[in-house]
Amino acid sequence: MNNVSLIGRLTADPELRHTQSGVANCRFTIAVDRSYTKQGEERQADFISITAWRQTAEFVCKYFTKGRRIAIIGEIRTGSYTDRDGNKRYTTDVWANNVEFCDSKNDSSSQSSYGGGQNSYRQNDYRQEAPAPAPSYSNGDTGDFMLTPDDEDLPF
Repeated sequence: MNNVSLIGRLTADPELRHTQSGVANCRFTIAVDRSYTKQGEERQADFISITAWRQTAEFVCKYFTKGRRIAIIGEIRTGSYTDRDGNKRYTTDVWANNVEFCDSKNDSSSQSSYGGGQNSYRQNDYRQEAPAPAPSYSNGDTGDFMLTPDDEDLPF
């Protein structure tokens, strides 16, 4: 299983590019804070390279800018290439399958997030959907449940 979930801030404005065959893509980096901080030190961050394709890339480039918080669900992809000096280099990227807003459009420093997925984009879902209403369990009727007098008469 290869699943990655990240929340971070864009380090630069993403740029939309196209392959020679016309497929939209963009690469950008997000800064993800580490969960542990030593006492008296500043919080450290990891800078993670993200690749988005097709409509996901178009969505990111249209709605996200430097400093905006973004939630990404994707998968790790590794690769290699030979640099100009003939050295073999290895790459590790996260390919975004689903991206969501994590702050309001007017305040990129806000810690609140939109809920339910109405402000998200999934690679395999080209329309934005309203969230399903949450079920209510507060008015449930327990009249059809009966107590078992002891554990020895259980049928299983």
